[in-house]
Amino acid sequence: MNLYKIISGFFFILAMTINFGFFYGNPIILAQHSSIELFAAIVINLIATVLKLGDKTQLGAVLLATSLVADIQLIASATVWTFAEYLTKSISVEAVTAIISLSGGALIANTISVILFIGDTLKSKR
Repeated sequence: MNLYKIISGFFFILAMTINFGFFYGNPIILAQHSSIELFAAIVINLIATVLKLGDKTQLGAVLLATSLVADIQLIASATVWTFAEYLTKSISVEAVTAIISLSGGALIANTISVILFIGDTLKSKR
Protein backbone atom coordinates (compact mmCIF):
# COMPACT_ATOMS: atom_id res chain seq x y z
CA MET A 1 0.00 0.00 0.00
CA ASN A 2 1.10 3.53 -0.73
CA LEU A 3 1.04 5.53 2.52
CA TYR A 4 0.86 8.85 0.64
CA LYS A 5 -2.28 7.69 -1.21
CA ILE A 6 -3.87 6.58 2.06
CA ILE A 7 -3.18 9.88 3.83
CA SER A 8 -4.17 12.06 0.89
CA GLY A 9 -7.32 10.02 0.21
CA PHE A 10 -8.23 10.30 3.89
CA PHE A 11 -7.97 14.09 3.82
CA PHE A 12 -9.78 14.42 0.45
CA ILE A 13 -12.73 12.40 1.70
CA LEU A 14 -12.68 14.01 5.16
CA ALA A 15 -12.75 17.47 3.55
CA MET A 16 -15.81 16.50 1.53
CA THR A 17 -17.69 14.91 4.44
CA ILE A 18 -17.02 17.75 6.88
CA ASN A 19 -18.09 20.24 4.24
CA PHE A 20 -21.28 18.22 3.69
CA GLY A 21 -21.90 18.20 7.44
CA PHE A 22 -21.79 21.98 7.45
CA PHE A 23 -23.84 22.34 4.27
CA TYR A 24 -26.62 19.94 5.30
CA GLY A 25 -29.62 21.64 6.83
CA ASN A 26 -32.14 24.33 6.06
CA PRO A 27 -30.36 26.99 3.99
CA ILE A 28 -32.11 29.88 5.73
CA ILE A 29 -31.68 28.76 9.36
CA LEU A 30 -28.12 29.49 10.46
CA ALA A 31 -28.61 27.65 13.75
CA GLN A 32 -28.53 24.38 11.80
CA HIS A 33 -24.98 25.13 10.58
CA SER A 34 -22.06 25.13 13.01
CA SER A 35 -19.33 27.75 12.78
CA ILE A 36 -16.92 25.22 14.30
CA GLU A 37 -17.72 22.80 11.50
CA LEU A 38 -17.09 25.53 8.91
CA PHE A 39 -13.72 26.25 10.54
CA ALA A 40 -12.88 22.53 10.53
CA ALA A 41 -13.86 22.30 6.85
CA ILE A 42 -11.53 25.20 6.03
CA VAL A 43 -8.60 23.67 7.93
CA ILE A 44 -9.07 20.18 6.46
CA ASN A 45 -9.44 21.63 2.96
CA LEU A 46 -6.21 23.58 3.37
CA ILE A 47 -4.43 20.38 4.48
CA ALA A 48 -5.85 18.56 1.44
CA THR A 49 -4.61 21.39 -0.78
CA VAL A 50 -1.09 21.11 0.61
CA LEU A 51 -1.15 17.36 -0.02
CA LYS A 52 -2.05 18.00 -3.66
CA LEU A 53 0.89 20.37 -4.23
CA GLY A 54 3.45 17.61 -4.82
CA ASP A 55 1.66 15.87 -7.71
CA LYS A 56 3.14 17.02 -11.02
CA THR A 57 0.72 15.14 -13.30
CA GLN A 58 -2.17 16.58 -15.30
CA LEU A 59 -4.60 14.95 -12.88
CA GLY A 60 -2.65 16.50 -10.01
CA ALA A 61 -3.18 19.93 -11.55
CA VAL A 62 -6.93 19.35 -11.80
CA LEU A 63 -7.06 18.03 -8.22
CA LEU A 64 -5.18 21.12 -7.03
CA ALA A 65 -7.56 23.38 -8.94
CA THR A 66 -10.60 21.76 -7.33
CA SER A 67 -8.99 22.12 -3.92
CA LEU A 68 -8.21 25.79 -4.49
CA VAL A 69 -11.80 26.41 -5.55
CA ALA A 70 -13.08 24.73 -2.38
CA ASP A 71 -10.64 26.75 -0.25
CA ILE A 72 -11.71 30.05 -1.79
CA GLN A 73 -15.41 29.21 -1.44
CA LEU A 74 -15.09 28.16 2.21
CA ILE A 75 -12.95 31.17 3.12
CA ALA A 76 -15.48 33.43 1.37
CA SER A 77 -18.27 31.74 3.33
CA ALA A 78 -16.47 32.38 6.62
CA THR A 79 -15.75 35.96 5.57
CA VAL A 80 -19.42 36.64 4.83
CA TRP A 81 -20.37 35.11 8.18
CA THR A 82 -17.77 37.17 10.04
CA PHE A 83 -18.78 40.36 8.23
CA ALA A 84 -22.48 39.79 8.94
CA GLU A 85 -21.90 38.78 12.56
CA TYR A 86 -19.41 41.40 13.71
CA LEU A 87 -19.66 44.37 11.38
CA THR A 88 -23.36 44.63 10.67
CA LYS A 89 -24.36 43.04 14.01
CA SER A 90 -27.22 41.15 12.36
CA ILE A 91 -27.31 38.20 10.04
CA SER A 92 -29.93 38.60 7.34
CA VAL A 93 -31.51 35.82 5.34
CA GLU A 94 -29.45 36.94 2.34
CA ALA A 95 -26.23 36.56 4.33
CA VAL A 96 -27.23 33.11 5.58
CA THR A 97 -28.08 31.89 2.08
CA ALA A 98 -24.77 33.31 0.79
CA ILE A 99 -22.86 31.49 3.54
CA ILE A 100 -24.56 28.17 2.79
CA SER A 101 -24.42 28.62 -0.99
CA LEU A 102 -20.68 29.26 -0.91
CA SER A 103 -20.14 26.12 1.13
CA GLY A 104 -22.30 24.25 -1.39
CA GLY A 105 -19.96 25.35 -4.17
CA ALA A 106 -17.04 24.05 -2.13
CA LEU A 107 -18.90 20.77 -1.63
CA ILE A 108 -19.25 20.36 -5.39
CA ALA A 109 -15.53 21.04 -5.86
CA ASN A 110 -14.70 18.51 -3.13
CA THR A 111 -17.00 15.93 -4.70
CA ILE A 112 -15.30 16.36 -8.08
CA SER A 113 -11.94 15.97 -6.37
CA VAL A 114 -12.96 12.73 -4.65
CA ILE A 115 -14.45 11.31 -7.85
CA LEU A 116 -11.24 12.08 -9.76
CA PHE A 117 -9.15 10.58 -6.97
CA ILE A 118 -11.22 7.38 -6.93
CA GLY A 119 -11.07 7.19 -10.74
CA ASP A 120 -7.29 7.56 -10.68
CA THR A 121 -7.01 4.92 -7.98
CA LEU A 122 -9.14 2.46 -9.94
CA LYS A 123 -7.14 3.17 -13.10
CA SER A 124 -3.73 2.66 -11.50
CA LYS A 125 -2.03 -0.70 -11.70
CA ARG A 126 -1.46 -2.82 -8.63
